[in-house]
Order: sequence, then structure tokens, then C-alpha cells
Amino acid sequence: MKNSMKKLATLVILSIMTFSFTTAQENRKEINEGNSKVVWKGYKVTGSHEGTISIKSGHLNFDKDKLTGGSFEIDMPTITVTDLEGESKGKLEGHLKSDDFFGVAKFPSASLSFTNVKSTGKNSYKVTGDITIKGTTETVSFNLSVYGNKANVSLKLDRTKFDVRYGSTSFFDGLKDKAIYDEFDLIADLEF
Repeated sequence: MKNSMKKLATLVILSIMTFSFTTAQENRKEINEGNSKVVWKGYKVTGSHEGTISIKSGHLNFDKDKLTGGSFEIDMPTITVTDLEGESKGKLEGHLKSDDFFGVAKFPSASLSFTNVKSTGKNSYKVTGDITIKGTTETVSFNLSVYGNKANVSLKLDRTKFDVRYGSTSFFDGLKDKAIYDEFDLIADLEF
């Protein structure tokens, strides 16, 4: 009888642990990299440029239907320009990949990890997280919306905080119409 009780207790504990791990795993939603995209937009005195960057991996964490966390890794060598064609497109893409901007040979990945998620309404969240670009980590806050199996993120970053100083009036004088503004936008449409 005593042996049967021990076996039953062990079985119950194992069942609870298995259920707990299964439940935790079900709350982690992997990002579908092929159906997700990140759009960047940078601004200069004479206009703007925009393009895309691929997501290497990522996930969002949920407690039932409430967002609780997440993280992403961005594949920096995939940065492209979508508003130019031909030689101009290739030249700008090469420059963005160079050490003047993101130095993708040395820093092939950028990352974002959520540190705090606060609900601001139905399907809307204010997220605080740590973003790492070119080996430098900064804390950022941004809005995120979730609808079904899709999420939308938009944030504005100051590139100079990540040692991306090329064409910045914060560091160089006399740039006139060659100046590039320090802030740029990232908009991510995610599917999981």
C-alpha cells in the first residue's frame, strides 16, 4: 500500500510537471520569418530612404491571450533599399552595410529583448526592451499591437547611440544638404 502511494504521488508530480512545461511551451509563439517583415526609414535634409531587413528568429510570449514578453534577432546583412533602383540602390545598400553605418561584417546581428510589457488597452501594449545594434545596447520603449496571429511594432531610434555617426550634425559641422538626421524609424509586421 505504501509503495502504491509513492508510485501514485510520483505519477501525479510527473503529470503536473509535464502539464506545466507543456503549458509554458504553448505560450511561446515563434515568429514566422518568411511572412514577417521589418521596414526601416531614414531621413536626410533633402528627403528620405527606406527599405527592409529580415528577421533571423524571434518569438512572443503570452499568458493566455496577454502578451508578456518576446525577443527578436535581426539579420543585418539582409538590409535592402526599396526606394531606389540600379546603381544608386546598390551603392546605398553597400554603404549601409559598411562600417560608416551598421558594419554588418563585424556585427551581423541586431537584437531586441522585451524587459517589461504593459497593457494599454485591448490588444495594445507599451513595451520596454533592450535593443543591441553594433554591439551597443540601449533601452527603448515602443508600442505593440496584437491581432490574432499578427503583431505590429513601431519605434524610433537615435542611430548615434549605436555609434552610427556618418552624416550626423551632432558630430560633424558644415554638412549642409548632406546631413542625415539622427533618428530613424523601424516598423515590424510580424506573423506567428
